[in-house]
Amino acid sequence: MNFFRHRHTASLGLPALAALIAIAGCSSADDSASAAVPNPGTKVTELCQNLDKVLPRTVDGRRREDPEPRSALTAGWGSPAIILRCGVERPPKMIDPKVATGDDPKALAGGVDGVDWLMEKQDDGSTRLTTASRRAYVEVTVPGGVDATGVLVDLAASVKKAIPEGIAD
Repeated sequence: MNFFRHRHTASLGLPALAALIAIAGCSSADDSASAAVPNPGTKVTELCQNLDKVLPRTVDGRRREDPEPRSALTAGWGSPAIILRCGVERPPKMIDPKVATGDDPKALAGGVDGVDWLMEKQDDGSTRLTTASRRAYVEVTVPGGVDATGVLVDLAASVKKAIPEGIAD
C-alpha cells in the first residue's frame, strides 16, 4: 500500500515540479526599464506629446523600447536603456554659476546640432542631459559607458521640431 501512496504522491509532484521548472525557465530577470512619469502643466504636456510622435525609432543604434509605466512623456531605447523624460522640472544645476563658467567637474553646458544641453555625470556612471533654452525641459539619461554625443545627435531633430526655443515655465 505504501508503494501506491508514494507513487501517487510522486505522480502529483512531478507535474507540479515540471510546471515550476517551466515557469522559472520562461521567466527571465525583468530587465524592462522603468521611468518616473513627469507631471507638467497642460502646455508642456502638449509639447511633450508632440515630441513623442516625432521621436526616432532608433537612438545610437538601439531600438525603441519604452519604459514602464507607458506614457507619451517617456521613451526608451535598448538595454540598458537610454531613457527620455519630457516635462521634467528645471535641474538646480541649470542656474548654478559654476556650471556656466565651467567650474563644476560634474556638470557642463553645451550644444549639439542646435539643441543646448546641461550634462551632469551621475554617481552610478550614467549621464543625465537636460535641454536648455526650450519651452519644455527634456531629460535624457544615458547609461555608463555609452557615448552621449551620438544619442544627442539622434534626438536633436526631434527636439527642435517639437519643443520650441524659449524659456520653460
